Amino acid sequence: MEIPILKDIVVVLGLSIFIILLFQKIKVPSLLGFLLAGIIAGPYAFNLISSQHEVELLSEIGIIFLLFIIGIELSLKGLASIKNTILIGGGMQVGGTILFTSLISTFLGLPINTAVFLGFLFSLSSTAIVLKLFQEKGEVTSPHGRVSVAILIFQDIIVVPMMLLTPLLAGKSDNILETLGILLLKILGVGLVIYLLAIYVVPRIFKMVIKTKNRELFILTTIVFCFGVAWLTSSVGLSLALGAFFAGLIISESDYSHQATANVLPFREIFISFFFISVGSLLNLNFFFENILLILLLVVGVILLKMIILAITVLSLRYPARTIFMTVFALFQVGEFSLLLSTVGVQNDILPVNVYQYFLAISIITMGLTPFLINYSDRITYFLVRIPLPARVKQRLNNVRQIHRQETVSSEELKDHLVIIGYGINGQNIAKAAKYAKIPYVITDLDPESFQMAKKKGEPIVYGDASNPVILKHLHVQESRVIVIAISDPEATKKIINCVRVLTQTATLIVRTRYVREIEDNIRLGADEVIPEEFETSIEIFSRVLRKYLIPHNEIQEFINQIRSSDYEMLTTLKEGPHTPAYQHLHIPNKEIVTLSVQRRNNNIVGKSIEQSGIGKNYGVTVLTIKRGANYITNINNTTVIEQGDLLYLFGNPTNINQLNQLISL
Repeated sequence: MEIPILKDIVVVLGLSIFIILLFQKIKVPSLLGFLLAGIIAGPYAFNLISSQHEVELLSEIGIIFLLFIIGIELSLKGLASIKNTILIGGGMQVGGTILFTSLISTFLGLPINTAVFLGFLFSLSSTAIVLKLFQEKGEVTSPHGRVSVAILIFQDIIVVPMMLLTPLLAGKSDNILETLGILLLKILGVGLVIYLLAIYVVPRIFKMVIKTKNRELFILTTIVFCFGVAWLTSSVGLSLALGAFFAGLIISESDYSHQATANVLPFREIFISFFFISVGSLLNLNFFFENILLILLLVVGVILLKMIILAITVLSLRYPARTIFMTVFALFQVGEFSLLLSTVGVQNDILPVNVYQYFLAISIITMGLTPFLINYSDRITYFLVRIPLPARVKQRLNNVRQIHRQETVSSEELKDHLVIIGYGINGQNIAKAAKYAKIPYVITDLDPESFQMAKKKGEPIVYGDASNPVILKHLHVQESRVIVIAISDPEATKKIINCVRVLTQTATLIVRTRYVREIEDNIRLGADEVIPEEFETSIEIFSRVLRKYLIPHNEIQEFINQIRSSDYEMLTTLKEGPHTPAYQHLHIPNKEIVTLSVQRRNNNIVGKSIEQSGIGKNYGVTVLTIKRGANYITNINNTTVIEQGDLLYLFGNPTNINQLNQLISL
């Protein structure tokens, strides 16, 4: 039995593999590879897709996952901390773009509803491309990175009401106020149901699922919750995407949001690829080449319009010139949410076919330009800020720069910290030591009991699987100084080492294992130090034994270092044969060092000096040290007085020491 869509999946994804491999070599995002694969496989090129409707259904699933992840990442607490930049910066950028795009489009003869809808489309930038490039360059926490992220967050949020308003713009309601009222009631009703689920149902279900320690059950629960809420909103006439967004927001407030993201992300990456492929397949190549000059002119116009509005927005937030230019070069493109919104516009007949083709061409070209402008933005900005300016303008920019320098210094970032993977006995002890030494640290653990225990103690812990790059990125392993893997699963340890070394090569990675045989593999994978429990315990015990035999401290330390440097070979390859003590030369025949407690008040010894008591003369012993209460008397001479309750450290013949012991002990 042949399933046509399987052939299409193999063809388009196989084609995507070759294109993305090529794009990776020239540092172009994979998203553009999917668009190009769709163009090539589409009906206007080689017509390789026979099941277009089924591919669109797969792309719908990708949209659900995309909005779900966005909802999880947009934590309500996180949004509140940068609300001013989000609301003011994002509001000005989106509102300004919609306003001027609408005016220009109306001037060009387009209907007012289409003009406003085009403003919606051009106001959105590409979160996927920009954040990926910022992460690769390490600029997410830079001033222009923070401003860009804030504006992108506003765009990601505003796309939901834009979807809801699109049918109204299309004129599919005779009474707009009535439609808005019904829509508002639906949203409030769904919001109430979701709130009750979030407070009373979802946390309890997730706690029960977590206690099973079943990864498959956790993934299944997350996906069912995502699709369940999406189905709920769809059943009352709202969009699937809105429901997925709400589901993500609910989970974002839970302790399990990061692991939920890590589990769902692979599904999103697969299904969202079909969305971009399906969008690419809609581009009419004949139309594109016939109107190439006008399309390029429109591309320039859109880029200039967005850059000017972005510059005014960031300037109004009182950022310096460099931040303004860097933000402008990052957010000038048309984004993936615009492509998503455009399909809604086509479905509601608000976007004519020819206008849609212009829009697709502009989107794809601006996305393709983004990596190059961001990569060269430093050089371009350096050139622009050196352009001579009037003294008054320079002074104003300097004042703004000083304000934001102070803001930057006061902000706290998780950096140069300790990452503890596993909150068992070892992890708990490491956390205690880090807290005592005032070393910043963060913990992660997948065990629900350990996680809850750490939460009760107020520890900075993240629930998640450290073998997943999403969790490691949330722990900021790239900026950490030391990473300690303190779990007892050898296979999971190896996976974590691999993931850590993909993200950072500079952090020191210390691994705890149970057995020596695991050392070599862990070091080969990238661990800097591997500490096996089975022999570290033995070393500690034996080092204390050596101290009792009065082996010098430096020799004990040298012995321990020798064992560790040889990967504990000394303890694993000892040859059978007669036992010959390594430190026999330090043993003094017929002599011992012991401690005696002065408990009996012998008038011949107690209250008299060492010389008067005749300890050395009569018993042949030497007093090395006297412990009196909490103090140690180490400067011993003949005039030192012995008192009842003293603890004497003596060196001498065992027989003589025993005789002395009978006089002073009970």
